[in-house]
Amino acid sequence: MTTLTFRAATPADIPALIGLVTSAYRGDASRAGWTTEADILDGARIDAEGLQADIARARSTILLAERDGQLLACAHVADGGEHGYFGMFAVDPAQQGSGLGKQVIAEAEAHGVREWGLTSMLMTVIDIREELIAFYERRGYQRTGIKKPFPYGDERFGIPRRDDLQFEILEKHLPGATR
Repeated sequence: MTTLTFRAATPADIPALIGLVTSAYRGDASRAGWTTEADILDGARIDAEGLQADIARARSTILLAERDGQLLACAHVADGGEHGYFGMFAVDPAQQGSGLGKQVIAEAEAHGVREWGLTSMLMTVIDIREELIAFYERRGYQRTGIKKPFPYGDERFGIPRRDDLQFEILEKHLPGATR
């Protein structure tokens, strides 16, 4: 098996990113992995305009994890000022459970420390996703108890199949940071 490589996404990667993230979270294809949101949300998970904005924004990187030129995973990491931001984390459903996701998280955190001196990382997770939250807790993230409303009516976040969705903010203090 060849080595996993990481690089920053460019606008040319947007179609592949939409395909990867959609396959990991929405529709029947996502059911092959354990990160599916197909039972709670329909519609798009991301769109080209949002990806373009994240790629173009200063102090923001969409990291791609590739092997032999094949896109296997991605994560968005950005300097949010007081804290870093970790999001849009997706692993090809066929690769989930292989340890790839752990490598991507570690690289995203290291990127934040290396590039911007981040000392902590925040993420938002739909609070009913207990298995996903437990995965992040095993990676050192902690529940903050801070909840944010789900943006019902904004289809950029999907079309809810339930009326009880909200986000919870998770936080991790990053080792080796110097900010």
